[in-house]
Amino acid sequence: MIRKILLTVLLLIVLGVLGIFYVFSDKSESTLVLMTDFGMKDGAVAAMKGVALKLSPELTIHDLTHEIPTYNIWEGAYRLQQTAPYWAEGTVFVCVVDPGVGTERKSIMLKTKANHYYVGPDNGLFTLVAESEGVEEVREISAANRLPNSQGSYTFHGRDVFAYSGAKLASGKISFVEVGNAIPDNQLVMLNYPKPGFENSIVSGGIPILDIQYGNVWTNIDKNTFDKLGVKSGDMLNVKVLTRDSLVFQGLMPYVHTFGDVKEGENLLYLNSLMNLSIGINMDSFANKYGVSSGNDWRVEVTK
Repeated sequence: MIRKILLTVLLLIVLGVLGIFYVFSDKSESTLVLMTDFGMKDGAVAAMKGVALKLSPELTIHDLTHEIPTYNIWEGAYRLQQTAPYWAEGTVFVCVVDPGVGTERKSIMLKTKANHYYVGPDNGLFTLVAESEGVEEVREISAANRLPNSQGSYTFHGRDVFAYSGAKLASGKISFVEVGNAIPDNQLVMLNYPKPGFENSIVSGGIPILDIQYGNVWTNIDKNTFDKLGVKSGDMLNVKVLTRDSLVFQGLMPYVHTFGDVKEGENLLYLNSLMNLSIGINMDSFANKYGVSSGNDWRVEVTK
């Protein structure tokens, strides 16, 4: 009987020690999320994943997208901001839209106040997440955090620098402080773009992106800015779309909740899933019909 009691006590002690070890050990790895303009026609993305998983086979890797239009830093910045808020704290985003690869532009890691980590080139790609989440700290990736024996390669930093260093951070093999030297926040490269605003009874903003699958035009006019017009669902509003101050479209359309609130083929204004003002056509492409695109040269003005 005493023997059974002693064995039971010993088992409980062992289980307790194992439990403590489990709680305080670095048992969990952060998630790695990849975003590039590489496409999926070749093995570039697979090479990045291979580097990360070879370093840490237990690492969880997800794709944000690899269909950013080639060299389009702005669209990469927007897709990143569009998606990042829905990922848990500690997530590491490896982001590669890098037309300046191999030049003097810095390779960096950015930690935001939302406790997300962004790894990639310092070329403006992190403009929108830096603004929306706030910058905690920026570090330049040191040579020690580059894939071993890759120093002779100058054109695939996605594999050799960003995937490797991002995986080291996500797997807990290095801390953020060990990434490299800190860079002052005000040295982070930021893109210029039309900001949303309200002046002289006009709400205005840029067209950062198209809802590409359906041809809807997404503005960066947020709900709070739009509400300054004092409109309600069903009101008819005058909409102008301009590029470099040239008028591309002007017309009246209703502000409604969703596409089915207007007849098929009719224009509408609505708030998209990001709660930003958008322009569409029920069952058609507004962008294709009127020749509207996106980027820093495009803007929208809305009045009663």
